[in-house]
Amino acid sequence: MTNTTTAMTNRRPALMLSLATVGFAVNFWAWALLSPLGPRFKDLLGLSAGQQALLVAVPVIVGSLGRIPVGALTDRFGGRVMFPLISAATIVPVLFIGLYGQTSLPALLIGGFFLGIGGTVFAVGVPFVNAWFPPHRRGLAIGVFGAGMGGTAIGALTTVPLVRAGGAATPFLLTAAALAGYAAVAWLVLRDAPGRSVTSEPLLARMAATAKLTITWQACVLYAVAFGGYVAFSVYLPAYLQAGYGLEQADAANRMAGFVALAVLARPLGGWLSDRFGPVRVLTGVFAVIAVMAGVQALTPGLMPVGTIAFLTMAAALGAGSGATFALVALVAPADKVGSVTGLVGAAGGLGGFVPPLVMGFLYGRLGSYGLGLALLAVTAALTLALTVTAVRALAARRPAQPAGAR
Repeated sequence: MTNTTTAMTNRRPALMLSLATVGFAVNFWAWALLSPLGPRFKDLLGLSAGQQALLVAVPVIVGSLGRIPVGALTDRFGGRVMFPLISAATIVPVLFIGLYGQTSLPALLIGGFFLGIGGTVFAVGVPFVNAWFPPHRRGLAIGVFGAGMGGTAIGALTTVPLVRAGGAATPFLLTAAALAGYAAVAWLVLRDAPGRSVTSEPLLARMAATAKLTITWQACVLYAVAFGGYVAFSVYLPAYLQAGYGLEQADAANRMAGFVALAVLARPLGGWLSDRFGPVRVLTGVFAVIAVMAGVQALTPGLMPVGTIAFLTMAAALGAGSGATFALVALVAPADKVGSVTGLVGAAGGLGGFVPPLVMGFLYGRLGSYGLGLALLAVTAALTLALTVTAVRALAARRPAQPAGAR
């Protein structure tokens, strides 16, 4: 009986990690529903390019900024409460858009605003997973959880085919059912880690204290470049490939899917490498690689093989860097503020993805070339590398070593 109980206890962290990752993927699937349908709404409602961009941007902005309070609330109430709560709340805008909200731009914007709730779930999962694993395993665990960002790929690949096969409401109804099923399972099965650090500070005081932590702003910069770069390329790469290399839309979309898949797979790898060699070493390598590959691509080499190698290498580096950043947060941030730090850092990463496409589009419109935009990425990565090997390394070195079973 004792052996059976021990085996179940040992399997509990893996079960919690699996359920958290599924929850991340399902909520991100819902969060990404509007983007694939942007062209359809543009034609149906006569939207301008700016209105279409706003429609797609609203849930992303809300989901990014909403991570700040949601992360702080997770520190207080735990993932056991927040995972089913966020999932259930996201059902409402999904059903509203699917059944009633596709007839006008204002209705879509209202639905899209509340659809952003699904994007906040990232700030729930990181502190939840972090508490279930000892320090020497947190990098891999959080990296595996982070792979749930692939839920956006589910939305990108299935939404339009489902509309064509079953009608405008079909993808929204299926997603709502998935969210409801997950919320029920999460409520019944999810448990917060024994001994989880619970803060009693008021929400605003906790957020203010978090904003004063050095690790918060260092990790915001690292994640804005790493995850922001991933978001930017996942959004803008098809346009870049079509304009810069004359690819057909389907070919460009397939190459973008390969970029996204490699970045998603590399995220757990970045966490695992951080467990073995330390997150600072991994981040140092990541930003060095991004700087070199972006510099190569700034020269607009032939797509085969140099351009393809450059972009796929950047995809792997950006994914690994995203995983390593939160391995650093797990290592350095106070245990009772991991959720609050995650909220701010996650917001920085989401918002960081908006700047590069705007810069790339502006420069291409003025110069007829993307070279300068990629050169700016190379410079940004080099500056982030300098930050990593100086201030970030110094902060991580001041963190006292912890035994494997601590915290």
